[in-house]
Amino acid sequence: MRAVSVVPAGQWSGAEVDQVQLDFDRRHRRRILLRTIGENDLMLDLPHVTRLRHGDGLVREDGAIVRVVAAPEKLLEIHAHDDAELIRIAWHLGNRHLPVQLLRDKIRIRRDHVIEEMVEQLGGHIDQIEAPFDPEAGAYAAQGNHNHSHSHDDDDHHH
Repeated sequence: MRAVSVVPAGQWSGAEVDQVQLDFDRRHRRRILLRTIGENDLMLDLPHVTRLRHGDGLVREDGAIVRVVAAPEKLLEIHAHDDAELIRIAWHLGNRHLPVQLLRDKIRIRRDHVIEEMVEQLGGHIDQIEAPFDPEAGAYAAQGNHNHSHSHDDDDHHH
């Protein structure tokens, strides 16, 4: 089966026929063979690189929808004594071009010992958690620690 288009989360209704659980890296793709929860092969074959989000629907050629589920990942959840401290930490993280997920009073990043030490030196507190990772859209272009090459014209063309 092939999926050739994506319907954004919240914009489709009805039941999905299956699900794919993907971590953050595998949710930014154009073409990839996926194994669904129901043990089926699904060839994602989109016209351009798309950032898949939790709850998006992958539309198969037969019209059936496979739901994208964000897989839990090992993350650091960072909080601070006050907003100013948290903003300063966020600035340092952004300066390193890390993908970050901003919540109301917390920041989530992937586990990273070097960053953990930096955050603690800046006065932040860290909890190690496992949760789906859904960072801000702009962060993907310059993500570190991986050898994938992403050309800049692929960045964030969704919707």
